[in-house]
Amino acid sequence: MNKYELAGGVDAALPQEQKDSVVKEAAEAITKAGGKLINSQVWIEKHKFSFRLKKCWEGSYYLLNLETLPAAVLPLQKTLSSNERILRFLMTRAV
Repeated sequence: MNKYELAGGVDAALPQEQKDSVVKEAAEAITKAGGKLINSQVWIEKHKFSFRLKKCWEGSYYLLNLETLPAAVLPLQKTLSSNERILRFLMTRAV
C-alpha cells in the first residue's frame, strides 16, 4: 500500500455540518476503495479565490492522509469528482 495526500476544497459558505459530511463521505469512499484514512485536518479555513469556482468566491481546504493500493486511486478520484460539493481536489503520492 502506498501513502497519498488528498487536498480538497469546499465552499466556505456551507454550514460546518455539511463541510464535515463532505469529509466523512471522502473517508467512506477511501475505505470503500480498500484504503485506510490515517489523518484528516482543516488545512485552510477560509481562502479567497482569484476567480470563481462553481459560483463560489471563498473556500475551505481539507488535507487527508491515506494509504491505499495504486489500483484504487482512479476509482477514488472518479468518486470525488462526482461529488458536487467538492470544488477542487488534488491527490498526490507521499514519499
